[in-house]
Amino acid sequence: QVQLVESGGGLVQAGGSLRLSCAASGRTLSNYAMGWFRQAPGREREFVAVISRSGSITYYADSVKGRFTISRDNAKNTVYLQMNSLKPEDTAVYYCAAKPGSNSNLRNAYNYWGQGTQVTVSS
Repeated sequence: QVQLVESGGGLVQAGGSLRLSCAASGRTLSNYAMGWFRQAPGREREFVAVISRSGSITYYADSVKGRFTISRDNAKNTVYLQMNSLKPEDTAVYYCAAKPGSNSNLRNAYNYWGQGTQVTVSS
């Protein structure tokens, strides 16, 4: 079992930045590819970014490419999502998720999920 806890969400003005963290416990995080997803009210949960087990490979949704950066510190069992140039359409609950093996942008590929952290971007 892997337990994931997100933090760092909040209210920010458009153009601002936030850094989300996802702390893992229960298993060594380096065994898992880690993804960030988000869900806005009335919408499906969508892929944001993923990072490989070693941190050497990352992949982003087109909507966040160039603005968001995913990273990880396996020694601290923590994954991060740096979000810059935030837009109102980035408003959502952000979830981190873990899956064994290789990267994936498919929600159903992930075995473990955090409880989410709210990000609200005002215009």
